[in-house]
Amino acid sequence: MKTLTLLLAFVLWLPAAWAGQVYTLSVVPQFTPVDIGLRWSPLLAYLEKEAGVSLQLRVQERIPKFETDFLAGVPDFVFLNPWHAVMAMKAHGYVPLVRGGDMLNGILVVDRTGPIKRLADLDGKTLAFPSPNAFGASLYLRALLAEKENVTFRTTYVGTHQNVYRHVLLGEAAAGGGVGATLDKEPAGMQSRLAVLYTTPGVPSHPLAAHPRVSAEVRARLAAALLKLDRDPAGRKLLAAVELDRTQAADYARDYAPLEKLKLGQYAQIEKTGDK
Repeated sequence: MKTLTLLLAFVLWLPAAWAGQVYTLSVVPQFTPVDIGLRWSPLLAYLEKEAGVSLQLRVQERIPKFETDFLAGVPDFVFLNPWHAVMAMKAHGYVPLVRGGDMLNGILVVDRTGPIKRLADLDGKTLAFPSPNAFGASLYLRALLAEKENVTFRTTYVGTHQNVYRHVLLGEAAAGGGVGATLDKEPAGMQSRLAVLYTTPGVPSHPLAAHPRVSAEVRARLAAALLKLDRDPAGRKLLAAVELDRTQAADYARDYAPLEKLKLGQYAQIEKTGDK
């Protein structure tokens, strides 16, 4: 995994090393490392040119490793889910800069042709989730199923949203957690085979946050460049690729502090991981 991280950084961002200070950006691994590199590289090239901020991708293969990384305060910038934003603020004071304008809804999907037609059919079954702390696709979804819907189930964590959808279609899980944005990026044939059985209430979507060691001036330049990009049709495509559609300024107190009141800690966990 370290080799992959270094290779992606070298191939995608070698020119940035010549431009002065290079900041690291860690991205929550909802997709594979290669997919993340392909989705983010055009946007980072724009930000280097427009804002004069050089960003080097720091790619983790699994969400638990990603969590360990930002909880240690390693990346300068991090794109992370709403619950991660709470964790990052408490651990190191990471400041949300911008977020997508759409609300984040978790979804529970099943095989459209399978036997699961209602939540009660899931009692005692195995459900697949990306990781314990994937917010809409796991943490919030599991809490609602257990506390509000009174569903008893077993869990299996399979690493990414892509893996969840495939586990469901292969019959390795009765249902699985995801979000609309990742399901929409699956091939049409796969989408047609999955049905959404349950949807969570919406919460503000993933923010791009900065470690407080990054100067206020650099943060402001980066945020301004992203907000400007949203006013351009071509720019909106770059933002949509990384789930920053309809970009707007983020505010921790308004957008993410309310999540602290949901008492989701009993469903969260931090896995101990090595480089695998």
